[in-house]
Formats: sequence, C-alpha cells, structure tokens
Amino acid sequence: MVLILTGIPLAFVTGLIAILFTMAWFGTMGVPLVSSRIYSFVNEYVLVAIPMFVLMASLLDRSGMARDLYDAMRLVAGRLKGGVAIQTLVAAVFLASISGIIGGEIVLLGLIALPQMLRLGYNRALAIGTVCAGGSLGTMIPPSIVLIVYGLTASVSIGDLFLATVTPGLMLATFYIIYIYTRCTLDPSMGPSVPQEELDMPLAEKLSKMKGVILPVGVAFTVLGSIYGGVASVTEAAAMGVLGVFVSAWIRGEVSWELITTSLKQTLETCGMIIWIGLGAAALVGVYNLMGGNRFIESTILNSGASPMVIVLIMMGILIVLGLFMDWIGIALLTMPIFVPIIVKLGMDPVWFGILFAMNMQVSYLSPPFGPAAFYLKSVAPQDISLSEIFRALLPFIAIQLFALTLVLFFPEIALWLPEWVKGD
Repeated sequence: MVLILTGIPLAFVTGLIAILFTMAWFGTMGVPLVSSRIYSFVNEYVLVAIPMFVLMASLLDRSGMARDLYDAMRLVAGRLKGGVAIQTLVAAVFLASISGIIGGEIVLLGLIALPQMLRLGYNRALAIGTVCAGGSLGTMIPPSIVLIVYGLTASVSIGDLFLATVTPGLMLATFYIIYIYTRCTLDPSMGPSVPQEELDMPLAEKLSKMKGVILPVGVAFTVLGSIYGGVASVTEAAAMGVLGVFVSAWIRGEVSWELITTSLKQTLETCGMIIWIGLGAAALVGVYNLMGGNRFIESTILNSGASPMVIVLIMMGILIVLGLFMDWIGIALLTMPIFVPIIVKLGMDPVWFGILFAMNMQVSYLSPPFGPAAFYLKSVAPQDISLSEIFRALLPFIAIQLFALTLVLFFPEIALWLPEWVKGD
C-alpha cells in the first residue's frame, strides 16, 4: 500500500515485494519459485482471448460501425421520454456484446452521444451519467474481459460466467433505462423530445441506417452464439470475432493501413498493461501462498464463527474499498486466488461470486476519487465539464449499481438460473 501511494506502477510494486519477501523468507533458492509461478500464468491458453477481444474492440471503434450502430438505435427509442439517453444505453449494450472493453465504449459514446444530448437540451448530469454508466456495462455484458480474467485466476468456466452474467447485465441496463424514463417523465425538461424532423425521416434513410447494424450485430451473434452453443471455445470465438469485424470493415470499405496500425498499437498497449500486472500479481500471490498467507486467511475467516453471508459481505466491502484506488486487473489477480478457495469451502458457487465481483468492479469504474469512467469521459467531454461535475452526475447510477449488486448477492438464482438451464440441471 505504501509503495502504491508513491506512484510506482502496480506491476512493479507487486513484483518487487514478491522478490524481496522471497529472498527474506526462502533465500536465493526461492527465486525459481517466483519464476515458475510467472510461467504458469503466462502459459494459460485462455489469455489469448484477451488480445483478440481488445483488437476486435479497437477495430470496431476506429471503423464507422459503432457510430452507425448508435445512429440506428435512434429509430428504436426516438419517441420515448428521454429517448436519446435510452437509445445510448441500448447502443452501449450492443457495443459491450461485441467488444467487452470499457474505456473505448465510454470515449465513443462521449464523442457521439454526449454532444447530441447536450444539443437537445438534456440535463447535463443525466447525460454524463448515462454515457459513463452505459459505457461501463462492458464489465457485465459478455464477452467481458473482467470475467475472462476472473475465470483465469479462479479456475472457473468462462462459458458458465458468460451465461451467468447475461441476466444481471441486462437487469442493470434495464434499471438504468427505468431510472432515465422515470426522471424524464416526472420532469420533461430533463430529456426534451427529439425534433420532429428527425423522427419523420424518410423510409429509405431509415433502412439505410438500419443496414449499418446488420454486420456488427451479426459478429456479436456469431461470437456469443458459438460460445453458448459449444461450437467454439472463448479463445476461438474471440479470433472469429476479430476476423468478423475486420471483414465487416473491409466490406464497408473502411480498412486502411492507419486503421490496422492504430488498432494493433492500442491492443499492444492494453495487453501489455494486463500482462505486466498479471506477472507481478502472480509472483506476489505465489510467494504469499508459499509463506502460508492463504492458509492463515482461510483459517481466520472460517474459524471466526461468522455466517457465510457475513463473510461474503466483508469480501464485497474489501473489493469496494480497493476499487476506490486500484485497477480491476490488480484487484482480481491479487484477491481472487485468496477469496475464491474460501467461497468454495463455504459451499458457495464461484460462478455466482464471479458475477458479484464483476458488478463490484463496475461500481469501482464510477466511484471517486479514481473512477476510470470519469477520466475516460473527461478526455473527450467539452472543456466546461469538470471532473467534480462528472463524479456528482454518477452518484445516482452508483446507487443503482449497488441496488443491483444487493439483489444478486441475496438472490443468487438471478445469475445462476441460465447456466443451470443450459446444462439441464
């Protein structure tokens, strides 16, 4: 904690601590233990899915498909109260189901949706909160990279996690829509109607805009359908997704050398960060376990006399506090190897706990002081929108997230019914 506060990157903090404690506890002969732990992490085949999904999101963001997808949603929600904000959330769900990357979605919606809502006279706080909350749905809607990393660290089926998160993810998006619709119905000035001339768009133009949805939706259907149908593994489906988005961009005439190079560069930067943090966390957790830390934590918690639900609530509290100042990757790789064995010994479902973790990390994306969603939006928002205004706008949406998290916490069947139904249990 002290080294993190000095500003040293988390990956190097964890690696340094791991080496220092290995030397102090086991001597120089313990160093190979660290390297073997790192090797077992980078040798995980499912890691290949992460750069594939990141590349797919990068190609989607830089081509015109995401923008066309958003424009097409206007035809669906234009006449509703707060229709443009609702349309933004519907588009966010579709974007999340294609990419699973959060930062790119928020930037994209910040560039496309936020100016339009402000132009139409939407309440600024409602518009800001809608973009950040909608863009953050990528933690919940499969193919979520948060769930891929959780499945990797907790040795849980990623396919089961993807199935389990469908209902909570759509439930959360529905809660957002209900909140926006209610606010705009009670106070129509919060979300003025779309101009009539935009609603009276010629049929030919409507069909033209709807055509832009066919390719990206087809890619999402192919990726998720192949995973749920058992046709392909998560890694294979991710590769199919990259190919699908690339071919779609090629059909639309949008493939260029710049599109390819910028997408690959973003993929390299994002995956480099994930791998470096993973290396440090794998080393730290490995040394911690060798020193008996996991057995100490397990025995302390299991022998405390607390009920299983109280233990889970304590874990959720720890995750919320860590989420205030740490990235979700570091939290997952540092805490899940310790928490998940305890959950299993308590007789609880690690798939359900994975959904709780993903929902918890979604709260952390919006929570001050270091909520990444606010900083992503600030990078593309008008100059007169301050960070403090963005964080204030996010408070109602954080409350909705906590409400949804509480529902899944006390009613696990919300998450578990779909995997059980698919398996025929």
